[in-house]
Amino acid sequence: MTSRFSQLSLAVSNHVIDGNVSSGGYHEDDVAYADLMSQRRDLDAASTSSYANAVTSTATVATTMAYLPQTVVLCELRHAAFEASTPTGPSDSGLVSKWRPKDRMKTGCVALVLCLNISVDPPDVIKISPCARMECWTDPFSMAPQKALETIGKNLRDQYERWQPKARSKVELDPTVDEVKKLCNTCRRYAKSERVLFHYNGHGVPKPTANGEIWLFNKSYTQYIPLPISDLDSWLKTPSIYVFDCSAAGMVVNAFIELLDCGTSNYPGSSRDCILLAACEAHETLPQSAEFPADVFTSCLTTPIKMALRWFCTRSLLHESLDSSLIDKIPGRQNDRKTLLGELNWIFTAVTDTIAWNVLPHDLFRRLFRQDLLVASLFRNFLLAERIMRSANCSPISYPMLPPTHQHHMWDAWDMAAEICLSQLPSLVEDPNAEFQPSSFFTEQLIAFEVWLDHGSEHKKPPEQLPIVLQVLLSQCHRFRALVLLGRFLDMGPWAVDLALSVGIFPYVLKLLQTTTPELRQILVFIWTKILALDKSCQVDLVKDGGHVYFIRFLNSAEAYPEQRAMAAFVLAVIVDGHRRGQEACIEAGLIQVCLKQLHGFTQNEAQTEPLLLQWLCLCLGKLWEDFTEAQIIGLQADVPAICAPLHSEPQPEVRASAVYALATLLDVGFDSFRDGIGGDEECDDVEKNRAEMIIIKSLLNVVSDGSPLVRAEVAVALAHFAFGHKQHLKSIAAAYWKPQPNSLLNSLPSLANIKGTGSGNIVSSQIGPLTAMVRDGRVSTSSPLATAGIMHGSPLSDDSSQLSDSGILNDGVSNGEVNHSRPKPLDNAMYSQCVLAMFTLARDPSPRVASLGRRVLSIIGIEQVTKSVKPAGNSAWPSDPANSSSTPSISGLARSSSWLDINGGHMALTFRTPPVSPPRQNYLAGIRRVCSLDFRPHLMNSPDSGLADPLLGSASGSERSLLPQSTIYNFSCGHFCKSLLTASDDSEELLAKREEQERFALEHIAKCQHSSVSKLNNNSQIASWDTRFETGTRTALLQPFSPIVIAADENERIRVWNYEEATLLNGFDNHDFPEKGISKLCLLNELDDSLLLVASSDGNIRIWKDYTLRGKQKHVTAFSSIQGHKPGMRSLNAVVDWQQQSGYLYASGEISSIMLWDLDKEQLVNSIPSSSDCSVSALASSQVHAGQFAAGFVDGSVRLYDIRTPDMLVRTTRPHTQQVARVVGIGFQPGLDQGKIVSASQAGDIQFLDIRSQRDTDLTIDAHRGSLTALAVHRHAPIIASGSAKQLIKVFSLKGEQLGTIRYQHTFMAQKIGSVSCLTFHPYQVLLAAGAADACVSIYADDNSLTR
Repeated sequence: MTSRFSQLSLAVSNHVIDGNVSSGGYHEDDVAYADLMSQRRDLDAASTSSYANAVTSTATVATTMAYLPQTVVLCELRHAAFEASTPTGPSDSGLVSKWRPKDRMKTGCVALVLCLNISVDPPDVIKISPCARMECWTDPFSMAPQKALETIGKNLRDQYERWQPKARSKVELDPTVDEVKKLCNTCRRYAKSERVLFHYNGHGVPKPTANGEIWLFNKSYTQYIPLPISDLDSWLKTPSIYVFDCSAAGMVVNAFIELLDCGTSNYPGSSRDCILLAACEAHETLPQSAEFPADVFTSCLTTPIKMALRWFCTRSLLHESLDSSLIDKIPGRQNDRKTLLGELNWIFTAVTDTIAWNVLPHDLFRRLFRQDLLVASLFRNFLLAERIMRSANCSPISYPMLPPTHQHHMWDAWDMAAEICLSQLPSLVEDPNAEFQPSSFFTEQLIAFEVWLDHGSEHKKPPEQLPIVLQVLLSQCHRFRALVLLGRFLDMGPWAVDLALSVGIFPYVLKLLQTTTPELRQILVFIWTKILALDKSCQVDLVKDGGHVYFIRFLNSAEAYPEQRAMAAFVLAVIVDGHRRGQEACIEAGLIQVCLKQLHGFTQNEAQTEPLLLQWLCLCLGKLWEDFTEAQIIGLQADVPAICAPLHSEPQPEVRASAVYALATLLDVGFDSFRDGIGGDEECDDVEKNRAEMIIIKSLLNVVSDGSPLVRAEVAVALAHFAFGHKQHLKSIAAAYWKPQPNSLLNSLPSLANIKGTGSGNIVSSQIGPLTAMVRDGRVSTSSPLATAGIMHGSPLSDDSSQLSDSGILNDGVSNGEVNHSRPKPLDNAMYSQCVLAMFTLARDPSPRVASLGRRVLSIIGIEQVTKSVKPAGNSAWPSDPANSSSTPSISGLARSSSWLDINGGHMALTFRTPPVSPPRQNYLAGIRRVCSLDFRPHLMNSPDSGLADPLLGSASGSERSLLPQSTIYNFSCGHFCKSLLTASDDSEELLAKREEQERFALEHIAKCQHSSVSKLNNNSQIASWDTRFETGTRTALLQPFSPIVIAADENERIRVWNYEEATLLNGFDNHDFPEKGISKLCLLNELDDSLLLVASSDGNIRIWKDYTLRGKQKHVTAFSSIQGHKPGMRSLNAVVDWQQQSGYLYASGEISSIMLWDLDKEQLVNSIPSSSDCSVSALASSQVHAGQFAAGFVDGSVRLYDIRTPDMLVRTTRPHTQQVARVVGIGFQPGLDQGKIVSASQAGDIQFLDIRSQRDTDLTIDAHRGSLTALAVHRHAPIIASGSAKQLIKVFSLKGEQLGTIRYQHTFMAQKIGSVSCLTFHPYQVLLAAGAADACVSIYADDNSLTR
């Protein structure tokens, strides 16, 4: 019960491992995952227990552990923030999409300018001997100068083409300024908006000038001609990349930066995209050592492997044994990773990528290394140039500037890999058939990444191996393991997904969707789940590449585990979310049929299906046909309503809410014609649509009273959409409710029994209560929405004339624009009536969020909620006279109101009165506000006199539909995939430690309670007294088990929390805004863990709070109405409830003929047990050690014991209170493990000790108070009970009937009369008694032996 979907984590890790078997031998992964799983399982086992276990333990194990229930409820994701916030779902903008290259770019043209002037040295260069001579690995002096120049030019072009084969390359050899200008203009014209690369080799001309001019030649080669960098920039324009290989190249870079800063270039600075790479700083000359080529910078940029190995060879131990000429003979191709050359190139790419990723800011990394393939290659190679040239005291520079990288420790990994590969080189060159042994580089890096995963976190330095993991995905032999590790990394949180996307993972995992390798499928689905949980924008790429087909196939595969199919359904739901192209593509690929086949299979087989899969199948379908008519029609033809209906009784609220969502998104089908009031020709289509809509609405009305606000919120949203399509009909029905009728008519109103006859289950808890409402047409205002609580079906109000408005208005010939329909009604009156009632139920929902949705739904059909909150002022109780409640606030244009009608808290106290003065008729007509007219004049909706209070319809845009309340279940459900699925949350150990400590405390004190005799409890035993300042006295109180805290509540549903040790008020808050009959019970849920406060109101509404001891920080966990199906005329429900932690059940009853059994884990009514009595239940108690066993005391003095594990449920009925028939005021199970030992106290004052197994009705009788007993408390573990009377007296007895003490309430110093004892409660593990009375005082008493804090 702790974590309903917790098994998913195991499943994911489990199934990821299953793939290992076929992928061949990554056993270390198996071990890691197995460890992960076992930890998670231990955790789950420690906190989960089933009802079956509880039953067996009761039968067999009489140990103290029976006193410590293992069940924990209401601690799911949905309870954390349902009321507090609106979930957002995957983002499609903002931070997350920053990883996307803004615009992918390519270099379309390469301009190569070589100024070598072979055999003529420039005047500013003095060469050493021997001197560096090689240009593009060619010795210019080994052939005629012209031929050498052409050869070098051709080689350079070939070297660049290896990096960007599709770019057009043009070479100018020893050119003039005009030739360069023509070259630049031609390149820009050809490249259009693509990047142009300009490579300048100035080894045969002087250094650039201080102004940043580079040198070219005149036609006759008699002069050097300067070319200003500004001219070059004006010809090449943007985007561009420049490579300057000459001495003092930094001069050019400095001049360029000045040019950009001054803004004198041809383009404004903001749109410039210029990148510069230069061989050295402004004051440096190029290295001349013969160990380097003359163009060492160009060689590093264009032939990095050859350059790196040659340089490494001279510094390695291999230089003696390895002939450097062998480096030119390395076998293989650069792009074939199975060869030596390919492997070296692959390792080099991984190393340089990793260095850049770890050193550069991420946005610069993306711009330089991920936007343009050629730029990325040049910058990787530039890192090598920096390393090699710095060894010759030369510092290459770039713009944008990079931090120094030449000493990065990843270069050591490169050196080692290079050495291992080179050591194989002689044998490979000798024997072409010899097998090449791949390097262990990638295996080692994956191990390093795995070590980081074991110890790293968001707050530590990110793993530097991330770019290597990316490279490893290219290799089949490492791919599976890399994906598994990547999956573990992504699972660490959205920050990890963002990092992985920034490093460039997206195109790799997108490409992998084209593979058919079966073992990769599960981990790929997991990875895509993680990506899409963060960033929805990927949906476009997936559809464009046909990736959706991969997930549909996976969803349809029988061998995939259900938890993983749920992830595939999630991915598909994101693909179709608000994306028409995605919806169309998925329908073409048969997604609807795949989802329905699985849902249908589940409903047929009755087998337990993974709830997460059911949930996401429904959400996927809902998103698929949301606002998409073709898909909706396919869904209706496939009979979706019938397939989804069984899901409304699933144990998981998320599944129920998702099923409601799937049906609700079908409701939009074809009702545009109804909305527009235009008649359609296809009558048969309309009949079909109406039939489908009828089925959907019936299905939805069955879950209006679901126990989970998550589900009810979806029903409210669905009803809002339905109301929008049918508002004319619903308005007329709603208006008919408030029409003034002669009193005789009230007798003809049908009861709720009639509703059930019209095809719906228990849809309404009819105590609509004091919500002031006003019909928007201005006809009627009432102080309660359900003025006639019955349905109009079958009453005189349901004929057609009753839909028309006030007869006076009709006599004046005013036509109400929405009543005279030319179309027949789409659905019958009874169905509309049920919908209106359901809307009222939702508007009065105990959950604030659901109630506000319900009020928005009512505003659509013209009913304005005016009273937001009416709190009694001072000492006054709730106002009963409608004139006192602010039922008719003055709203401009509403001149009079036809009648006031008061239903107070659900009972029908119908009082009519006519306003004293009726204003002149014409003024009334002039002032009528008819919402119907707004249907046809949307542009008037914002006008000041429209008087619309609800923002829902107050928009001038005219697109009312976009303002309808939106479903939140999809966004809420996405949150599940954002959190870690493979590891337990960090705080679980802390929680377990806290629980163990509290269990120790509990067991120790239980033993003390059981074995030490209780000494006297009397007035001297009082340890604390607290004036709660409740005007109406204390109604109920509760002692916290592990802290000195007492919680008390009053008639007006105010709750106050007090620390009795420090005598301080910790918190005080209102249970809700419409207090009615007070609070009947306070219970603690999960008392051994983080406890929750259950507050039961007398009307049967349950609200559960967390953080209730923190001032102003209390939060709603959930809320529901626990009593359903009662008669509408009931004056008061006087609900009685009790909570049983062992089973996770809440028992509730009152003035109804059954006892409701709620499973709080499922948030579902699991049974309605007939009470087998004509009288109502007045007291309820559940056994705290025997799950499923509870006792009920009745108004007629009878007591019944029930056990839900037995077929009949009712175990025995007794009538112990025989002396005088009086209601049972208190009932409780005697301490200990004995089954069926009960204590019962009646109003007459007698306390009976019963043993259900013995034939006698009572074992022992105590006459405690004469005719005035008001409260009973039975200690959970100590042999002690206490009773209170109306005569300010508390008596304490042992289980043997011996009186242990009397506590008389002292008169206060003002000697005012003190009310009766209203509540008594014992501390669960200590002999402490809290007593509350009608004088608002709560006192706490302790026996002498008890360890008082």
